[in-house]
Amino acid sequence: MYRLVLFDMDGTLLQGRTIFHLAEKKGFKKELKGFINSSLQPYEKTIEIAKLLKGISKDELLSLFHEIPFRPHVNELISTLKKHGFIIALATDSYDIVANAVKGRLSLDYSFANNLIFNDTICTGEVKIHNTEYVADEITSEFYSISKSCVLEQLCISHKISLQESIAVGDGMVDCGMLKKAGLGIAVYASKEVNRCANISTNNLMDILSYVNGR
Repeated sequence: MYRLVLFDMDGTLLQGRTIFHLAEKKGFKKELKGFINSSLQPYEKTIEIAKLLKGISKDELLSLFHEIPFRPHVNELISTLKKHGFIIALATDSYDIVANAVKGRLSLDYSFANNLIFNDTICTGEVKIHNTEYVADEITSEFYSISKSCVLEQLCISHKISLQESIAVGDGMVDCGMLKKAGLGIAVYASKEVNRCANISTNNLMDILSYVNGR
């Protein structure tokens, strides 16, 4: 029987991606595209992209973030998982300010993200990445700002749950580590490359409920 679910945020629980939405609204799409298409390691991109947010206030950032809708049936899904006693967490290579907002709106147990730095209420453009050591992802060999497989392992240890009792849900290459490590890896709205990292793939989050009893 599964007892814990770790979700990705952007593109999984949310229909959009935080930094792309902010770039659209604040006019830095060209600069963002340049970093994304660069040869920098993923964690280096995270550091450089955060500089594009320098000067934005917490209130404006959150206001723009809340324009991004949840995927269909997310509230129903989370509510049902809670009724079944699941521990529910999210891990994202986005920022703690928005991850915590989703955690609060959905009443999740945990959120894990990079720490976007503010001076009072104004973003400094600096970010403290979640990983304390730059270790290559065991699946993709990339150096991400957050190791979601490590997050999953630590959650299981903290709650005395085996990895086989965990479910991971995501849509991007950064999620492949946790999709491979979990007892059940579910790729949602994902590319063929990510689907190959998962046990199952779907475009309907509610399909997760088929597995709440470990079937």
